[in-house]
Amino acid sequence: MSGADDRTGQSLSAAKRRWLLGGAALAATAAGAALAVWRLQPGKPVPAAVQALWRLSLPTPQGAPLALAELRGRPILLNFWATWCPPCVEEIPLLDAFYRQNSPSACQVLGVAIDQAASVQRFLARSPVSFPIVLGGLEGSELARSFGNETGGLPFSVILGADGGIIDRKMGQLTPELLARWGQAARA
Repeated sequence: MSGADDRTGQSLSAAKRRWLLGGAALAATAAGAALAVWRLQPGKPVPAAVQALWRLSLPTPQGAPLALAELRGRPILLNFWATWCPPCVEEIPLLDAFYRQNSPSACQVLGVAIDQAASVQRFLARSPVSFPIVLGGLEGSELARSFGNETGGLPFSVILGADGGIIDRKMGQLTPELLARWGQAARA
C-alpha cells in the first residue's frame, strides 16, 4: 500500500470516529433530555392525599395555626415552594395575581413553604402576597409526596376541584397560560 492509500484510510477512520462520537454525543443529549422530562413528571398520587390535606393544621409565618379543612368546599391551588428556590420566587407574583382574580368567586390559593419561618417572614416583608401561606415543614414535604412529588422538587403545584378531586399537577414553574386553564377548569 502506498503512503497516499494510508493517509486516505486514516482520514476515513478519523471521519468515522468523529461521526461515531457525534452520534454518541447526540444520543447522550437525547437520553439526558428524556431523563429530565421523566423526572419532572409527577408520580401517581396516593389515594388518601386529599383526605390527609384536610386533616392538617399548619402554622402561618406569624405562628397562628391554619386548619386546612377551613379551605374545603372551593377549588384550591396548592403551591409548594421555598425562598431559596429561584423559580418558586419568580412565580409568586403570578400566583398572587391569579389569587386576586379568582379568589372572590372561584379558586383559592395556598402557599406551602418548605422553608424556615424566619426566611419566609423576611421574604413576605419584601414581597407581600394576598393569599395565605403556611409553613409546611416535614408534614408539607410528606403532603407534596402524597400528591406525587416523589423527588421533592420545587416548585410543585396541585389544583383541586371543589369536590376535592385532583384536576392537575405541575412539577416546575407555572405559566400564565397554565394558570388560565386551571382557573377555567376550577370554575367548570
